[in-house]
Amino acid sequence: MKKRELTCIVCPRGCTLVCELDDGGKLISVSGNLCPRGKKYADDECTNPMRVVTSTVRCEDGAVVSCKTSTSIPKSLVLEAMKVINNTKAPATVKIGDVIIKNVLGTGADVIATSNK
Repeated sequence: MKKRELTCIVCPRGCTLVCELDDGGKLISVSGNLCPRGKKYADDECTNPMRVVTSTVRCEDGAVVSCKTSTSIPKSLVLEAMKVINNTKAPATVKIGDVIIKNVLGTGADVIATSNK
């Protein structure tokens, strides 16, 4: 059995969670959570961590615009997603909410602009 300590980020409380996992990585128990959302967070973080990627992308005219994934992607794909973002050129007329990369790495998440250029 393995123990893992996490800080829950679901709400501002920041509960310290102690997770017990079996040898296969399956969550057995969670303690320290002050609400049920902490248990779900611990289960997700221990078995399939997800992240929203925030970055910048270069535009065709050389300017830079901020961007993010429209939803979380598996943490294991973050570096690969960054390679795709870094090798992409956004249109020179990009605006907030424009899709820059559709369905990045087949995750179902789009990379969208978070600012106007």
